[in-house]
Amino acid sequence: MQTLTLVLVLAMTLLLGGCGDHTAATHAAHDDAAEHGHDHGAGTEKLTHFTAHTELFVEFPPLVVGETSAFAAHLTTLADFRALTAGNVTVRLGGDDQPEETFSVAGPSQPGIFRPVAIPKYSGMRELSIEVTTPQFSVTHLLGPVTVFPDRHSAEAEAVADDDAGIGFTKEQQWKVDFATAEAVVRPVRTALRATGTLRAAPDGEALLTAPAAGQVRAAGGFPALGQAVRKGEVLAYLLPRLGGEADLATLQTAAGRARVENTLAEQELARMEGLYRDEAVPEKRLLAARAAAELARAELAAAQQRLGQYGGGGGGIPLRAPLAGTLADVRVSAGAYAQEGALLFHIVDRRKLWLELRVAEADAAGLGVPGGASFRAGGMERGIDIVAGDNGRLVAVGGVVDAVTRTVPVVFEFTPPSGVNLPIGMAVQAQVFVGAGHEAVAIPASSVLDESGVAVVYVQSGGESFERRMVRLGARDGDWVEVVDGLSAGQRVVSRGAYLVKLAEANTGAIGHGHAH
Repeated sequence: MQTLTLVLVLAMTLLLGGCGDHTAATHAAHDDAAEHGHDHGAGTEKLTHFTAHTELFVEFPPLVVGETSAFAAHLTTLADFRALTAGNVTVRLGGDDQPEETFSVAGPSQPGIFRPVAIPKYSGMRELSIEVTTPQFSVTHLLGPVTVFPDRHSAEAEAVADDDAGIGFTKEQQWKVDFATAEAVVRPVRTALRATGTLRAAPDGEALLTAPAAGQVRAAGGFPALGQAVRKGEVLAYLLPRLGGEADLATLQTAAGRARVENTLAEQELARMEGLYRDEAVPEKRLLAARAAAELARAELAAAQQRLGQYGGGGGGIPLRAPLAGTLADVRVSAGAYAQEGALLFHIVDRRKLWLELRVAEADAAGLGVPGGASFRAGGMERGIDIVAGDNGRLVAVGGVVDAVTRTVPVVFEFTPPSGVNLPIGMAVQAQVFVGAGHEAVAIPASSVLDESGVAVVYVQSGGESFERRMVRLGARDGDWVEVVDGLSAGQRVVSRGAYLVKLAEANTGAIGHGHAH
């Protein structure tokens, strides 16, 4: 309980500290609004706009001919939802049959916040745009029409009360934490069945190399290391059987030497007998006996050499060769260690193809049919991995028998792992098996949804720094996406990372307000 309290205190400290002191600083911001461009009083414009690269949240006071209007453009890079730290920002006022006016700033006053100052010369309904130029990209935020008033009196007459409704979560707070938003989109959503699974090597992509006899393991050059790539037939190490008995290396070397000498003598005796036989000095019986002795000597030499050859040519011991190309997933022995016969020495896996063995509950088995794919995620994975039959994988088999113990049906897929993703063999995963045809639906990232006592809740972005709590009704789950049946429209943006922090901010929005000194 004390740990939970400490976590909440730290979280609220982070939220309250996002922009500094939100009480004294807010009043100070109103006093120097002309300098900083963050007067949250009546008439302050607040606009939010997205491009492919950036999110813009801009605040500026009413535009009046001949008067200074300080902009506060908060720019977020959508690749990582962090503050844009460099670039040129240009405010453009055009249209209404008046010359175009531009006002630029060459960099941020602080990370993410650019402060161009506009002094308009022409009144009327003008088209406002803000251009952002960085070494990596250039984008234009088209913000639509704004009014440039001819004088201060006209601006004050048209001023409207600033609406700060919603949950306040400032850009400075968003940039400091793991935060992101995502757009609700219309996309195909497939019907899925929940399953648990285990990652396995393909049957022909795994080898367990064991000790053929008890003995000492000797390195063959550099000793194999975990994760090392090996070639088929490569000698990983040598095994020297224990000394003594017929397996003694010295004994086999002596036997091979003796067999060579006896073979040489037998060949010489055969040659001598053949010469004598030609001279009719010996009977044929003696020649036949010499030939038999020579043949036996050759056989004994071949057998001795074969036994000795199993020891790496007599120098290194029994060679332990990789039966397939792959990666060393496990190394159970070190150089010089003694291994018992049958002990596991090396585990080799070919990771180019893996198997996902899934278990579908008995109650869902009737709806399996012919699955078209699967999606799985394990602890620590930021995103799930999709397996699409005919694309990066294939369906291997669907079991036809319910396991008597687990009451599940096996489903096996083979797939090609994504490049750069390390998937340990034997890892347990949570998965989905896709069945049937997909249907078009509004969907959001599943990470956007908070479960509040059985009620699905999302936080919708109503402005750059404003959010709304929304209860939604969910449908099918498709990998990292979930269907929204009711409560959300396509095009609306939801908090996809950091929703719980916005939830914490919800309880304090009334206390801290939206005012902040940037």
